[in-house]
Amino acid sequence: MTGLRSKLALLQQHSLATQLEAEIERLILGGVLRVGDRVNEVQLAERFGVSRSPVREALRTLEASGLIEAVPNRGIFVRRVDTATALKVYGVRAALFGYAAQLLAEAGSDGDLGRLAELHATMGSAAEAHRFADYFPLNFAFHEFIVEAGGNDVLAAQYRGLVKQLRLFRGQNLMTGDTMEVSHREHQAIVDAVLARDPVRAYRAAFDHVELGRHRVMARAAAEDDADIRPTSGGSTPAQAERVA
Repeated sequence: MTGLRSKLALLQQHSLATQLEAEIERLILGGVLRVGDRVNEVQLAERFGVSRSPVREALRTLEASGLIEAVPNRGIFVRRVDTATALKVYGVRAALFGYAAQLLAEAGSDGDLGRLAELHATMGSAAEAHRFADYFPLNFAFHEFIVEAGGNDVLAAQYRGLVKQLRLFRGQNLMTGDTMEVSHREHQAIVDAVLARDPVRAYRAAFDHVELGRHRVMARAAAEDDADIRPTSGGSTPAQAERVA
């Protein structure tokens, strides 16, 4: 009987740790815990009204997924994804997204293809009206649908993990309203290939879309860096002026 109670307690703790992992992940991706912030185990336990043990287990899982990192003799922090790492992540993401589109073209149901076309049409309306606030979540849904409808759960899990890591790059989304039309044209190439059930063309269009997106993001990041280091009339950079203020 004692052994059974121990097993049940272990299962309950594991289930609680899984729930805590999702909640802490939401804090990170939602910007409550920002890139570089310290993740305090005690404060999280108090916040959620639990013991430290399931929080510790949740943090271990989040560290394995790349959202946080343990720094020896300092503590646990929300991971800061640098440019070199982001480039590597983008490369793998492009290959996975291309393969997902290939799978959808090969084996997607007629219903799946119809849903993809509907999503794309809705995005087109948002792009034409320059409604970035509407386009952004639809863009996420478009990519997520292709990955999910591809039918490979291992691919989907890996892809989602990479997307989460990229959200830590610069601690923000670098997609802007002026890229909507370009993005939508690239989506059109993916949709056309999938609807034609051409897996080779679907892979290429989806792969190229992520790669071109990478170039846009990196160009914008470089432009922001350039703006930060450009001297103002007073001789200090905007970033320095902000720190002084």
